[in-house]
Amino acid sequence: MTNVDLSQYTALITANLPYILLILTALIFLALLVFINISIKMNKLNKRYRRMMTGIDGGNIERLLQVHMEEVRQAVTKVNQLDGEYRRLQAVAAASVQHVGVVRFSAFEEIGSDLSFSLALLDSKRNGVVLSSIYGRSESRVYAKPVVNGQSTYLLTGEEKEAIDKALGKIS
Repeated sequence: MTNVDLSQYTALITANLPYILLILTALIFLALLVFINISIKMNKLNKRYRRMMTGIDGGNIERLLQVHMEEVRQAVTKVNQLDGEYRRLQAVAAASVQHVGVVRFSAFEEIGSDLSFSLALLDSKRNGVVLSSIYGRSESRVYAKPVVNGQSTYLLTGEEKEAIDKALGKIS
């Protein structure tokens, strides 16, 4: 049976050989067109790639990227240094005088102008000192009292309390 089947196929192919060759030729021609199209696209892509890799002023884009990466590394290092300096300055600023309140007053009735004063100097944690100067005709005195968290362990005068309140923004 296999001889009969093969002979039938052989006879079919022999009878239609020109058509088969024509179809195969058309397929090869179509494959050639596809190959040419792909080759043209590859050449265009290759030109674009070479142009991109050439970069600015004929420099290699890989070298440009390396230079930019080094610049980024340097910038990151500088930002880290600045962050450390910022944190240090923030700690210094927190311990520095940030709140100031002044109250002028007349300590004695015989002296008419407000030549005496209380001055509160506090940091961000409301710690510091309140200075009071009492001015008189024959003498002046200056007192300093420590302030912790907006309060003093010493007895404060009304003017000293008012100076602390002004420093803390409780009174305008």
